[in-house]
Amino acid sequence: MDKTLIVITGPTGVGKTAAAINLARHLHCDIVNADSRQIYRGIPICTAAPTPDQLAAVRHHFVAFKELEESYSAAQFESDVMALLPALWQQGDHVVMCGGSMLYVDAVCNGIDQLPDISPEVRAAVKEKLRLEGLESLVRELEGLDPQYAATVDRRNTSRVCHAVEICRQAGVPYSSLRTGTAKQRDFRIVKLVLNIERERLFDLINRRVDQMIEAGLEEEARSVYHLRHLNSLNTVGMKELFAMFDGTMDRHTAIERMKKNTRLYAKKQLTWYKRDQAVTWVSPDDDLMNLLSGFDS
Repeated sequence: MDKTLIVITGPTGVGKTAAAINLARHLHCDIVNADSRQIYRGIPICTAAPTPDQLAAVRHHFVAFKELEESYSAAQFESDVMALLPALWQQGDHVVMCGGSMLYVDAVCNGIDQLPDISPEVRAAVKEKLRLEGLESLVRELEGLDPQYAATVDRRNTSRVCHAVEICRQAGVPYSSLRTGTAKQRDFRIVKLVLNIERERLFDLINRRVDQMIEAGLEEEARSVYHLRHLNSLNTVGMKELFAMFDGTMDRHTAIERMKKNTRLYAKKQLTWYKRDQAVTWVSPDDDLMNLLSGFDS
């Protein structure tokens, strides 16, 4: 394997974007974005998307390439990245993939089971049930269709519950019966680096970044998409709290503090996920990544 995909991942706010750009510039290669919210246009502040200067420094793929109304999944991401990589390998031996969306990173590194395409009719029916009856109704349906998956899924994650119900309806069998858990073999080497820092420092960075987002105009950004608040693309930390403020169910101070808390909780969830992955190498954002990579090549 003479081609290497270098994955820069880690908890939100740790400094993945800067580290990936610095590494990609040294390697003269492109960056593949693996953040499931940065793929959407119109919410760059909320998603901490790469700035225009950062995008100009290194060519990025899969940043702001979807409209908020468009659906997208980890399976689609795997397919799109695997289709892109051959062209990137022609330019050099390295590609950097950067992002903290665990399912997206896992999809490229290990693959996703082949699942049936969801028909527009099934997707529309599930969406309509969600709108009319709420998430709890879909959770109850999932319990009947696939009790095994229903016992493990995050029942507050609208996207995952809806996706599982769609698969069950489309395939006519439980979603869990289609999940093999077998990793796909890739014809390129994968070096997976998890950036991490001391917990107190990370949480301080997260709190300060939320304040910086507010100063940069996050409230105005959220108001600009408030009419689309029902979309899954906006079911994310930052938007949910500000939408609650706009609805009058949360005051401004509470919304901002809740945003900080929920971001910290998400970072803890990310770290728990990475700790289960035996293929990762833990590094600091301050480490010399080029020097570290030379150890993998030796």
